[in-house]
Amino acid sequence: MSLAALTELAPERVAGRPAGITSVCSAHPLVLRAALRAGVETGAPVLIEATCNQVNHLGGYTGMTPQDFANLVFSLAAQEGCPPELIILGGDHLGPNPWRDQPAEDAMAEAEKMIAAYVAAGFRKIHLDASMGAKGEPEALDDETTALRAARLAGVAERSARAMGGAMPLYVIGTEVPPPGGADHALDAITPTSPEAARRTLDIHRRTFADAGLTGALDRVIAVVVQPGVEFGNQNVVTYRPDLAAPLAAVLTGVPGLVFEAHSTDYQGPAALSDLVADGFAILKVGPELTFVLREALYALDLIASDLEPDYGDRPLMAVMEAEMLAQPGHWQRHYPGDTAAQHLLRHYSLSDRIRYYWPTEAAQAAVARLFATLAGQGIPLPLIRQHMPAAAALADTPFNPEEAVIQWVGRSLDSYHAACRAGAAPDYSGA
Repeated sequence: MSLAALTELAPERVAGRPAGITSVCSAHPLVLRAALRAGVETGAPVLIEATCNQVNHLGGYTGMTPQDFANLVFSLAAQEGCPPELIILGGDHLGPNPWRDQPAEDAMAEAEKMIAAYVAAGFRKIHLDASMGAKGEPEALDDETTALRAARLAGVAERSARAMGGAMPLYVIGTEVPPPGGADHALDAITPTSPEAARRTLDIHRRTFADAGLTGALDRVIAVVVQPGVEFGNQNVVTYRPDLAAPLAAVLTGVPGLVFEAHSTDYQGPAALSDLVADGFAILKVGPELTFVLREALYALDLIASDLEPDYGDRPLMAVMEAEMLAQPGHWQRHYPGDTAAQHLLRHYSLSDRIRYYWPTEAAQAAVARLFATLAGQGIPLPLIRQHMPAAAALADTPFNPEEAVIQWVGRSLDSYHAACRAGAAPDYSGA
């Protein structure tokens, strides 16, 4: 594993050759395959991240520990022919958030165990996020408390890395973090982080890390999470405005060793993504968009199979997903407002894509397997593909591989990210 793709981002920016890296935040195997395949095709590093709620030492909502997740990624990489040295594993929002209903000390104890497990599993890009309050605390903590807890977690990561050997972790800090998975309401505009807030976050973390004897870790802070003015709600997207973010972007002039990390860049589109990279928001995190287009492809195939094979039924995959979400509403209910009809629409088509939590269920996997078996090897007529999946028209009238069609569909979204990240004269990692 080479970390040059991350450590060179700031020097390239300073040299006037802004480049970026796509951070794929998903645990779905078909999304991961699409990301790994891009690495095979381009030779570019593949940054894949897991979040604290998704993957942790207790299993998270995926049921995977950090080691389980790493094993999954490298197993898929072997199948796709992606060299392991191209892969960088990252941990996102690593802190006490999954245990915020517990007293602070108990939540931090769990966070320490989680950080140690991530580092032991080979994760080397660590986003320290201790900004959310625990039981009895404010929902959002002040910078001083956040930095103290971040330093405590960095100390655990440092000790774990030294114990196992190999590269030491690279860190991302920052307290201005958008809501994971997007906002729950319609958005008109998002105010970028103020330059003063960004500088204050940096100054407090620098002082706190130094006071804790973590100057080595401080030297390996590569990025700060800020809000560049991008976000998406259930049904709309706030697109990046370089003019509004210009004062924030100017902060990087005074910190030549850093770049910004942008969360919730989903659905921004090629032009906005390129502008983000050009302005120093070099780490582009994307997750819900990728599983949204995954669902888009699966539902398109569900329609194709319904029209092609009378015995398949009328959109049975969608029916299974509806039943699963109604039976276990915890992942979507508080996020999707409105009456019964509005909630039905959001369950399946919200941009926040909370349907992603249900693909691992036994019923969903069985329904996808049946869909794929129905279409595998079929010659899908061109008019039918044009009706439901027009961008895949080249796959018409040939032995159809539905899994490949879905991976290619997800890859189309990733192509926009990779193109934006290569907009400048990106460094050559071939010898790294």
